[in-house]
Amino acid sequence: MPTDRKPRRRDVTTVEIIGGVVKRALFLTDHDPRWAEAYAEHETRIRAALGPAALQVEHIGSTSVPGLAAKPIIDVLITVADITAEEDYLDQLVAAGYVLRVREPGHRLVRTPALDAHIHVMEAGDPLAGDYLIFRDRLRTDDDDRALYERTKRALLEQDWADMNAYADAKTEVVTAIKERGRESRLGSGVPERPSASPRP
Repeated sequence: MPTDRKPRRRDVTTVEIIGGVVKRALFLTDHDPRWAEAYAEHETRIRAALGPAALQVEHIGSTSVPGLAAKPIIDVLITVADITAEEDYLDQLVAAGYVLRVREPGHRLVRTPALDAHIHVMEAGDPLAGDYLIFRDRLRTDDDDRALYERTKRALLEQDWADMNAYADAKTEVVTAIKERGRESRLGSGVPERPSASPRP
């Protein structure tokens, strides 16, 4: 947390998926340089909508890693001072054209109506927000882990999944291992460690 003030209210304690579970076709495409351009457009849109309430805006997920095949969905991380203060960010994101999809402890997800971008809102200092960046940076800099992650995704996509969350959960073991190597690499290079928790990339 960037300040010492306590959250204005209790956070939600359950997972709410607006619209319910929806099965979507899952497939990978080769890395597309236009994904970086698409992210830049979302960043501009988000910063215009939120102003200083957006403490951090980052491109995360597989589309943020050059050379990595990915589902063609742009993932964006926003950190805010207080996740419970939805009045500071949620209406503004909806007004900017995003649609609320998930409300759960420590995390809100809005997405585009076209389903080609997922915008994750988390609180500054949340270990999971740091995990997203550790995982991304490890894949950007380590050829072996990038290849391992792509092989894992391709193997899993040969199976049938009820929804994207089930597919994501199946990657947990590999994601955790890559993330730990990324954390060790940061420590070895003198980069300050970000606290960790269970993965959600």
